[in-house]
Amino acid sequence: MSAVKTCPLDPADLVARFRAAARLAGFCEHAIGEIDGVPLFGYSRRAVGPKPRIYLSAGVHGDEPAPPEALLHMVELGVFDDRATWFLMPMLNPAGFRADQRENAAGIDLNRDYLRPQSPEVAAHVRWLERLPRFDLALCLHEDWEATGFYLYELDDTGRPSFAARLRDAGAAHLPIDPESIIDGRPIDEPGIIRPESDPALRETWPEAIYLREHHTHLCFTTETPTGLAQDQRIATQAAIARRAITETVNTFHAAHKR
Repeated sequence: MSAVKTCPLDPADLVARFRAAARLAGFCEHAIGEIDGVPLFGYSRRAVGPKPRIYLSAGVHGDEPAPPEALLHMVELGVFDDRATWFLMPMLNPAGFRADQRENAAGIDLNRDYLRPQSPEVAAHVRWLERLPRFDLALCLHEDWEATGFYLYELDDTGRPSFAARLRDAGAAHLPIDPESIIDGRPIDEPGIIRPESDPALRETWPEAIYLREHHTHLCFTTETPTGLAQDQRIATQAAIARRAITETVNTFHAAHKR
């Protein structure tokens, strides 16, 4: 598949739409910084009683427009209800989106900056994350301009049976699974599923998922949709995978608390 860049995203417009939708959905807004004149916000919505804590992020790479739109779509649909306590980060790289490039304005790949943050974006993000409780599930929504289908990364040391295949199958209702046996230089563990080396000590740079796995959660998935395909399908795929992950996590949490 050739590189195709479709539907550029205006970060200021996305932030404005997200703020309005989050307010209607009962989220609290947390200002964490400002980049290129665009405010950075984290969001939280806390449930009453024992409920799982679930975190979702998007907007880390400026050439990946479907994830922020998918997160907004889920807010508008009412996905983030009383089943869980929610934490959302919808837009971290406004300068990258304005330039339609992966990196920030200084040329830093934010998703390689979480070990020793150099960028103001990741430094602000980490400061906010450090104030939050641990998560039962973390989802990092991304895209891949080289992919021919969607795929997932799984970091899981819960000791429970994996439900990654069910997430993949949920996404397959909207887009094809990437057919390759080696994706982004890594061999797959199952069709469309990669379980990368998760030991932070073996990595020179940390993506957000490794940082989250080290400090905030035992279970993290990264979704990857192919930017060369239609954006509405990519949004639907991202949302379907996230919703299935949420359902699985909520069910697992309640089953454990009934014992």
